[in-house]
Amino acid sequence: MSGGPPALLRDVLGAWLEKSGLAGRLDLARAVECWPEVVGPQIAAVTRAEAVNAEGTLWVRVASSAWANELSLMAPRILAQLNRDRRGRIREIRWLVGFRAPERRQEG
Repeated sequence: MSGGPPALLRDVLGAWLEKSGLAGRLDLARAVECWPEVVGPQIAAVTRAEAVNAEGTLWVRVASSAWANELSLMAPRILAQLNRDRRGRIREIRWLVGFRAPERRQEG
């Protein structure tokens, strides 16, 4: 045992995540969570980020092929936004056509 103060759990866990390489992977996974903020409400209404793999491919469900086509043209700009302030890199976006918005519950 060292004579110093005990280490904070967040510091120990953070160091372990960095050492294991999982910190970058977790950072990539956050792209799914922050998708609506990155693309804005109009695009978020017709898309849903579903997953990201270890190679940095983000899979996004899209309402229609027309939207997939439009968004593929916007992909470089979206990627730049996604990768800002990120350790891991989203390298590409794959558009999956066929989106069903979550059903809203009716009150009463």
